[in-house]
Amino acid sequence: MTTILEMRDITKEFPGVKALDRVNLSVAKGEIHAICGENGAGKSTLMKVLSGVYPAGSYDGEIHYDGDLAQFRTLNDSEARGIVIIHQELALIPQLSIAENIFLGNERARNGVIDWNETYRRTEELLRKVGLRESPGTIVDTIGVGKQQLVEIAKALSKDVKLLILDEPTAALQENDSRKLLDLMLELKAQGVTSIIISHKLNEVRYVADTVTVIRDGTTVSRLDAKGLSEDKIVHDMVGRDMSNRYPERIPAPGETVLEVRDWSVWHPDQAERKVIDAVSFHVRAGEVVGIAGLMGSGRTELAMSLFGRSWGRNISGEALLHGKPVDLSTVSGAIAAGMAYVTEDRKHLGLILEESIRFNTTLSNLKGVSAGGVLNEGEETRVAERYRAQMATRTPSVMQKVGNLSGGNQQKVVLAKWLFTEPEVLILDEPTRGIDVGAKYEIYTIINALAAQGKAVIMISSEMPELLGMCDRIYVMNEGAFVGELAAAEASQERIMSLIVTE
Repeated sequence: MTTILEMRDITKEFPGVKALDRVNLSVAKGEIHAICGENGAGKSTLMKVLSGVYPAGSYDGEIHYDGDLAQFRTLNDSEARGIVIIHQELALIPQLSIAENIFLGNERARNGVIDWNETYRRTEELLRKVGLRESPGTIVDTIGVGKQQLVEIAKALSKDVKLLILDEPTAALQENDSRKLLDLMLELKAQGVTSIIISHKLNEVRYVADTVTVIRDGTTVSRLDAKGLSEDKIVHDMVGRDMSNRYPERIPAPGETVLEVRDWSVWHPDQAERKVIDAVSFHVRAGEVVGIAGLMGSGRTELAMSLFGRSWGRNISGEALLHGKPVDLSTVSGAIAAGMAYVTEDRKHLGLILEESIRFNTTLSNLKGVSAGGVLNEGEETRVAERYRAQMATRTPSVMQKVGNLSGGNQQKVVLAKWLFTEPEVLILDEPTRGIDVGAKYEIYTIINALAAQGKAVIMISSEMPELLGMCDRIYVMNEGAFVGELAAAEASQERIMSLIVTE
């Protein structure tokens, strides 16, 4: 097959860090090429070099694209040659229409005046290509994340894309939307579009990819034919060791009931007539990991946030008991004081202050623990941050490192450290491994098991059913704001969970 892209001996350094060390990547025209590696391996850095975010001259090595030596100095340079990258964080403007988003910066205009008829006609063509039935005038904020991802691809197709790069495209999608997106990639391949996909979901990689390149610690480890390729081989090359068991073993030893919730109901904060959580009751014991399964939009996050200081919702009713006694969870500070912690699914926007240091973030939820007389003790703050860095095995040269410079897995460890410093009895973990690789996931799982062994009551919300099945002692199944079933670990399976969702 003809090679469309060849990156030769790409080396990229930042102050004190060699992010890429003589990385090689070869992509054939018309194939889907997967790039796999742990967080921090250099995958996104390599794509930023390719797309001109890191301009020619700021790295060593050569890029050969479509027969030419390419020296892209801006994103516009690479887009002009048909290279379009779609990032994990979508770059759409929620308040604008689908048509306006697709042609933003690339307007269909005559004599400086936008031709709306042409814009809408072309948008309809693009939407048909990606399988969306929405009107071009639909406001982006009113459609789901899965459809927004398809709008991003339609936007890429509007630029006559030849090489489409998707960075973790299904990270925020539920299973049905993920499969639609992957099937669309296969359709685009049939139309001659070459794609590069960066993904931690190895089953998806095996479903769509023709070739897999594995990067570890900034170097190319292997280039593999995806046909007949096992996930274990990819994992081995990613982490440098065998991981036959993805979930660390734990012998459950549940104690007394720590948290009990009775008839918890929550109404939507903006839609007065919409009841989002409907009379939910559950309990979790000391030393127990309890899962909450459900499709996106089932109300899992809304339940968690409403319990944690009524951070979401209105007209909240029901009762919460800690150790059998009613407890006031009406404020975040009250929930923390009562012994609750909530690790958000959105660590970058709600869990961390990315421009601040690890030290700053670690102590943020318990400043009293590093203060005396209202004055912050920076020495004690550093000692606390160092203690948790060691406990979590956070990979960083210093606790003064900006959190925004860490990989996703290490950012998640800082979020956990922040809440563990409050010494909670109940931890609610909302999508605790979203967007992190298999090696970092195993480390997070080990931390969760250690917390359960310490007698913490852990509630785990996850969209990945294998994760819930591998980690939890019991699983509650949620659908349309209500619990529709409860399964012990021994009787739980993906099929049983889905059957509860679709039949109740």
